[in-house]
Amino acid sequence: MTRTVTMTKVAAMAVVTAFALSACATKSGGNASSASNDGGGSKSVITVGTTDKVTSLDPAGAYDNGSFAVAVQSYGFLFSAPYGKAGVEPDLAESGEFTTPKQFTVKLKPGLKFANGHDLTASDVKFSFDRMLKIKDSNGPSSLLYNLESTDAVDDTTVVFNLKAPNDQVFRQILSSAASPIVDEEVFSATELTPAEKIVEGNAFAGQYTIAKFDLNNLVQYKVNPNYKGSHGAPKNDGVNVKYFADSSNLKLNVQQGEIDVAYRSLSATDIADLKGNDKVKVETGPGGEIRYIVFNFDTMPFGAKQKDADPNKARAVRQAMANLINREELSTNVYKGTYTPLYSFVPAGLEASQEPLKEMYGDGNGGPDVEKAKKVLADAGVQTPVQINMQYSPDHYGPSSGDEYAAIKSQLEKDGLFTVNLQSTEWVQYLKDRSSDVYPVYQLGWFPDYSDADNYLTPFFVKKNFLVNHYVNEDVNKMILEQAVEGDSAKRLQLLKDIQKAVAADLSTLPYLQGTQVAVVGKNIDGVTLDASFKFPYATLTKK
Repeated sequence: MTRTVTMTKVAAMAVVTAFALSACATKSGGNASSASNDGGGSKSVITVGTTDKVTSLDPAGAYDNGSFAVAVQSYGFLFSAPYGKAGVEPDLAESGEFTTPKQFTVKLKPGLKFANGHDLTASDVKFSFDRMLKIKDSNGPSSLLYNLESTDAVDDTTVVFNLKAPNDQVFRQILSSAASPIVDEEVFSATELTPAEKIVEGNAFAGQYTIAKFDLNNLVQYKVNPNYKGSHGAPKNDGVNVKYFADSSNLKLNVQQGEIDVAYRSLSATDIADLKGNDKVKVETGPGGEIRYIVFNFDTMPFGAKQKDADPNKARAVRQAMANLINREELSTNVYKGTYTPLYSFVPAGLEASQEPLKEMYGDGNGGPDVEKAKKVLADAGVQTPVQINMQYSPDHYGPSSGDEYAAIKSQLEKDGLFTVNLQSTEWVQYLKDRSSDVYPVYQLGWFPDYSDADNYLTPFFVKKNFLVNHYVNEDVNKMILEQAVEGDSAKRLQLLKDIQKAVAADLSTLPYLQGTQVAVVGKNIDGVTLDASFKFPYATLTKK
């Protein structure tokens, strides 16, 4: 039964416009710039290689795995997941609790400072959340703050988050997410994204590391931050250099030859299988919350709202026909050699709320494709075939097998003449801009969760004005998402989460199809790899013998 949320209608899980209030605490401290650190000569400086791309060093403009990988090492968070454990605990915060149903009060640890010597106070915390909502960048994570009305700095160490809906069940986890790094108000702009060079020059970091050098998508050089007083403690190494590779073949070559110590994201399935037989490296695996899915733009897809032949029933039939034709097992086996597994849910296996409505509702009912079912849904809606689909994917961000993955999807859709797929690819940095600007009618995305709760696989995608910016709106779904976020009864919340998945499975705003595992390949002399349910790869636990 649908329940009503007792609050002034949260019209919107849409992101709110924050109040531009002035800072209420005076800052002190030096304005030291970062010193260089070449990492040379020290046996405990770790070199990490990756093909991930960074889109922005400013947290307000970055909601992608490559950028968040930088943020979790260098920015401070009020709450974070303890390494190797599930759930979140206070980090820069000393405590956090609901003092009223709509007020979450955080006490900061005393004496916090940024790496540049500036005091880190409640004023910085308020500034960080205000600017996130004010800037509301299309590629940023502000949608995660859907329940935040305003933030107050009561004194230097006390922050009150005023919420729209009471008893928010995931707010602590949101304080550990991409929307919640604490930034220095003396360095960052309150109204627009701050350039990376200004951030690095200002040494505006409060995490376990500072960034000594930032060469976009070539090199990030981390040095230990002596001012960090969070819960994780000091790093176990003397620093980390992260090198960015254009393709996975060079990444593989570098790790097997010992040129880098760690290869993390993204080696091909074939490369991983080959490296497992190499006695010079270790292949480490961990739980995977990553999912792969197809996004439909409800305005620009065939029969979308802004097409000349707009028809919502025909558009839904196109999405449902595609869902009937996708062969997940083939993608898992042939393309990914089992390193990705079939996914029939919006919430991946391993989380309590995970359901498989896509298996029940589409294909043959057992996970396989069903051509006749696809034909029928198109015919019943009066859709003439073949349907022309313009589909886009990124060849660099999701690993080297993306080309094979989408070639296989194209083949599956075209096999029986129901679709003609125009398949194109774009490099990730441009891809991010295009996909949020209605350039792609149907396109590839992956998701790396902010926190290990089913909410994080539903709220960012299916609320009004969602992160996908794909013009999907379902009032009933929006209402249920608002309700589950504040439902204190675990059984009732679980049922709501299941009901949401069934509803979005009928709409098919997105079409999930694969779930991945985490893989890191490291040298034999490297220990301390942490691949846990937080899905955040910490550099601070790495050690070199």
